[in-house]
Amino acid sequence: MAPVLLTLTTTHRPATDLGFLLVKHPDRLQSFPVTGGTAHVFYPGATEERCTAALLVDGPDVVSASHLAAALNRVWRSAMRGESRDRPELAAAAIPLEVHVPALGCKGSAADLFEPLGWTVRATPIPDDWGDSRYVDLRLTGTLRLADALNQLYVLLPVLDDEKHYWVSSDEVAKLLRAGTGWLAAHPAKTLIARRYLAHRRALTNEALERLGVVPEPSTSRPESLAVQRRAAVRQALEESGAARVLDLGCGPGALLGELVRDRRYTEIVGADVSAVSLEAAARRLRLDRLPERQKARIRLLQTSLTYRDDRLKGYDAAVLMEVVEHVDPPRLDALAASVFGHAAPATVVVTTPNAEYNVRYPGLPHGRFRHGDHRFEWSRAEFRAWCAAVSERFGYTVAIRGIGDHDDEVGEPTQLAVFNAAS
Repeated sequence: MAPVLLTLTTTHRPATDLGFLLVKHPDRLQSFPVTGGTAHVFYPGATEERCTAALLVDGPDVVSASHLAAALNRVWRSAMRGESRDRPELAAAAIPLEVHVPALGCKGSAADLFEPLGWTVRATPIPDDWGDSRYVDLRLTGTLRLADALNQLYVLLPVLDDEKHYWVSSDEVAKLLRAGTGWLAAHPAKTLIARRYLAHRRALTNEALERLGVVPEPSTSRPESLAVQRRAAVRQALEESGAARVLDLGCGPGALLGELVRDRRYTEIVGADVSAVSLEAAARRLRLDRLPERQKARIRLLQTSLTYRDDRLKGYDAAVLMEVVEHVDPPRLDALAASVFGHAAPATVVVTTPNAEYNVRYPGLPHGRFRHGDHRFEWSRAEFRAWCAAVSERFGYTVAIRGIGDHDDEVGEPTQLAVFNAAS
């Protein structure tokens, strides 16, 4: 995938003092391992009149604004804290700065995020074969303390992109408030910033806003359905894996396929199902008969049984079994595991299934009944962990398990999610 580049320039003289503030020497190329790849710091130009430091992040996975922000925090951490042993007075002073990100995902207005902080903003849309893409060439100019500028970039670049490459947990609230010290509480878009930075997790967003002294407005919209949350969690797991070629096994009428197709990081998408009726519904949802040939070439629909080996499913980066395993008769689960994990053997497998313990929280569901009439079983959390451990050991994967949906201290979340990664 294409790397992500950020350049930071000052004309404060002597401009080469920027190297002291960033604690990175202008005459050296330095590289650092970061999540998803490698961060490189170098100086395209360094004179007393003008000095530019560059941060380039590349790797085998999709590189997003949140990767760039994480790399910024990794390599320029002391500058973000406002610390400089060699130039403490300069670290405390506002200096002229220019920031350039040649390609950045942009959802909404960059000006609304950066102009209230004193930046002059130019965000030029980048065209592609279908017109303007979701990416912009972003240029910021302003006079700020370097630490303030870096902390604002750390928060607002992934907010503008509105994509997180990692699972957002409660400790992200503290990171947001720490980086937002001195500017976030007064920002007119602080609610949007908190919501996007915290990956639209309502409880975390409300916690952050309350700690900023804001009373969150009561929601007048219906809460997100569990199906929507489930698809979002699966997509996030796929994004974390860096997959480009993806199987949706047991795709049904194509709800997940429809979301994957709109994301250009996926170069090949295959929906597989045993039901011809479901595949016809998926084709209608995707409007396969109306798609341009270039778009249509990314998508295939296959009729197959997941309990039998199928060579057409081999060689993919990732496979999804979303609410599928519980529809398989227990004696056939070994065959499904052998077909998916053993024969198809994608690098990543994402599995979701109901958490049977949560069923007591559904008032209309009689005791001992399943959530769907076609379910052959529903696992408790311990049963799911045991199955995941057995599959991992048998086929050479590692596994991480988490929940989807509202957390209940007694019975957990309504849906269980496991991400299997092939052991290297």
